Amino acid sequence: MTPDPLEGDPRSTSEHAHLEALLRCWVRERTVPVTPGGRVRVDVLGLPLEAEVRYASPTGRHRFGPVTLAGRPADPVVAVALVAAELGGEVADLVERTAESVRRVTEYVSYRRRVPVGPADRFLDSEQRLMLGHLHHPAPKSRDGLSDADDARYAPELRGSFPLFWFSAAEQVVSHGSVAGPDAVTLMSTLAGRSPEPGRVLVPAHPWQAHDLLGRPRIASLVSRGLLEPLGQFGPAWSPTSSLRTVYRTGAPVMLKLSLGLRITNSRRESTSTELRRGPEVHRLLESGYATGTEKAHPEFDVVRDPAWLAVDEGGEVTGLDVAVRATPEGIGDSRCLAGMVAPRPGIGRSLLGELVLRLDAAEWVADYTDRVLVPMLRLYAETGIGLEAHQQNTLVRLDPAGRVVGGRYRDNQGYYLAASHLPRVLERLGAEESTLAVADDAIVDDRLTYYLLRNQAFAVIGCIGVEGLADERDLLGVMASRLEAALPSLAEAGPDGDRLARRWLEADVLPCKANLLTRLAGIDEVLAPVDAQSVYFDAPNPLREGRCAR
Repeated sequence: MTPDPLEGDPRSTSEHAHLEALLRCWVRERTVPVTPGGRVRVDVLGLPLEAEVRYASPTGRHRFGPVTLAGRPADPVVAVALVAAELGGEVADLVERTAESVRRVTEYVSYRRRVPVGPADRFLDSEQRLMLGHLHHPAPKSRDGLSDADDARYAPELRGSFPLFWFSAAEQVVSHGSVAGPDAVTLMSTLAGRSPEPGRVLVPAHPWQAHDLLGRPRIASLVSRGLLEPLGQFGPAWSPTSSLRTVYRTGAPVMLKLSLGLRITNSRRESTSTELRRGPEVHRLLESGYATGTEKAHPEFDVVRDPAWLAVDEGGEVTGLDVAVRATPEGIGDSRCLAGMVAPRPGIGRSLLGELVLRLDAAEWVADYTDRVLVPMLRLYAETGIGLEAHQQNTLVRLDPAGRVVGGRYRDNQGYYLAASHLPRVLERLGAEESTLAVADDAIVDDRLTYYLLRNQAFAVIGCIGVEGLADERDLLGVMASRLEAALPSLAEAGPDGDRLARRWLEADVLPCKANLLTRLAGIDEVLAPVDAQSVYFDAPNPLREGRCAR
């Protein structure tokens, strides 16, 4: 077999990583078989794009050898241009974003090879490990609007850190809410280390967002009328987490989720009014005992709370100057971002998960993961109708000192679905006429959870272990299937038809899958799109059933 193309110089590593991601998208979204020792071939506008198969993954974590286009070494930007033209959609935009992503990954790989050791804070280290980004996205590190100089300051991959930019706002143009801990206004003053003038409120912003906001007409008008005053950057440095716009500081009682008007992969990351209020609503529901059964059955799992928010929203409409407050869980040092755990580190060594499993038993690790991270999410859904958009980045794995799974956490005030059949119970519990949760038909929520919990999250664990040669993926799929089978009675007891989704995962020949390439070409902003049209979905073979049958 030829040398691994991901082990070359930073530029060639970046280019090959993008070509592999493009091929993974194509073979998944076009249902192209990938066989061990074979080749894949994509005919685009009459030209063959092809590569040898280095590793055929049942869960989709394929590896490919050098990619050629019409017999010559392929360029990822040219390749994506041809594929996009073949499929149709926003071709020029995707080409531009891919070129940008290739440049960024080149810099990240170069930096991480020079400085491989991360911060002593292990939670932060896991947040900043995503060198290559989403392995099934054609432009995983696209950050439309961020200059290279700004990326050096703000990128988690480059271990950036920075003081927040603060504004002083008149009380009448600020809305806020808190359901636990200090009220948002008081907390902001504490974090800023100073008190506002009478009748004013201190509001933090990401520095990039602050400078961008000052050029927007609504913010400029507030400033000109004296209702908003930019104070500049001050205070301690905060570090960006894997989401780029959520910032963390070791020892701080909270993290802050800030609006950031960059288009990161598919969407601009500015909070909506509904999203800001969603975290407190979930907090109220959980504190009311709405999920008591899940909490008793799985005390090792919890939902990270977002109990407060604050926004400059003159006229009731958010302006892009806002903050959602996330409580830092006690003992956060035991938590690792799953996306960071499974992220490859070409030219450096194994992934974090690979390092752990190398000295542990892979089957036991997957069994513990299924029992203590995946099943609690299913149990919560069965009991409450609340579906967690628990993709890799939103999933935290709790580890003991030896690296074994002891629990899990979910974080994200945006990613809460609610199955419509449960809406009356939620409204009764809240004493409200409407909910901020993303309400959708039960079948739609089932489909979304199938992608996020199973394909994106749980299969990433198995794919990572398999591609690093630490176990056979089919054996691990069998382990996961057996643990899901063991959980069926508990899920069935949690609510009417509570084992429905897990049984579907175990028995269906095909399951829904998100098409990241087609979604990107369709130009969908997944933050703003309605739940039933949030992304392009299709049915793909179910590897879990294959693993179950192979036992």
